[in-house]
Amino acid sequence: MEPAAPGPSVTLRDVAAASGVSLSTASRALDERGTQSRSAAAQHVRKVAADLGYRRNSFASSLRRGETRTLGVLVPRLSDTVMALMFEELERAAADRGYFAMVATSGDDPEEERRAAETLLDRNVDGLILATARLDDALPRRLRERGVAHALVLRTDGVSPSAVGDDDVGGYLAVRHLIDLGHREIAVVTGPSFTSSAVGRLAGARRALDEAGINPPEEWLIAAGYGIENGLSAGESLLGGSAGKRPTAVFAANDNIAMGIIAAAQRSHITVGQDLALVGYNDTPLAARLPIPLSSVRVPLSQIASTAIDLLVNPGKEPTIRKSVPTLIPRESSGPPRQA
Repeated sequence: MEPAAPGPSVTLRDVAAASGVSLSTASRALDERGTQSRSAAAQHVRKVAADLGYRRNSFASSLRRGETRTLGVLVPRLSDTVMALMFEELERAAADRGYFAMVATSGDDPEEERRAAETLLDRNVDGLILATARLDDALPRRLRERGVAHALVLRTDGVSPSAVGDDDVGGYLAVRHLIDLGHREIAVVTGPSFTSSAVGRLAGARRALDEAGINPPEEWLIAAGYGIENGLSAGESLLGGSAGKRPTAVFAANDNIAMGIIAAAQRSHITVGQDLALVGYNDTPLAARLPIPLSSVRVPLSQIASTAIDLLVNPGKEPTIRKSVPTLIPRESSGPPRQA
């Protein structure tokens, strides 16, 4: 069969007739929204459609169903490596289910978050995925009240459907690693206290410290932002004193914070991995490629993204918070204390 010139004249009815199947059978064989059938009949229909130059009008079929097959994704900022990687995974997971993902940013500002969410909803997205949730955030509650399909990712408000890493376990693994190396003088630098991720990682870190009977000074437990500049400021505060008055190890609640601490250590002529043990979080691609490779807690972003999409497009009867287990990746930045 000679391929036909692509064009709107080739209809689904034409494909069904040329394939010798019913209209509904042809429609199911060409439906790209889920896993396609591999039956001989379905493969035959798809070959005939390709030969005829048929193109499925997804916009028209979406209008018939009252759907647009698009999802809105809201992140604090795309300059954050983790958020950029998270969106890529969400985009991939959405595409696997026949959806297109579009992104907007909020700058971690509640009013900007609200405006961005409304802008996405004005574009008739079928649902929202928020990586912006704060513990005091009103937006998820408003979405629940309005019946808007949504899921939270990486952060949770504790109520709406959420796909997150197990931050408590991650914080515990990081600090337990430092304790097992022989460190007792351990500081913890977390993210903003309005995020569930920072609260969870600090809780896990405190659990490990309590188990070991370690009670660090309160000034060694710092709630910062998630940026490199926040890590630099925290690092200067922690490492500015004499050797006996500063920690021998630091758990940084993300890799950006850890990189800021590395910069502060260099300014104070402190060698990471020898004078100072350091563990980050998220295991971003740069972590293993730093001059002194960074120990970090790896979070399964692909699994979290897939779970978030499923929570959104296949909602259960009750909101669900699903946690993915992180893994510690030890590298050269975390060594035993010098005195050991």
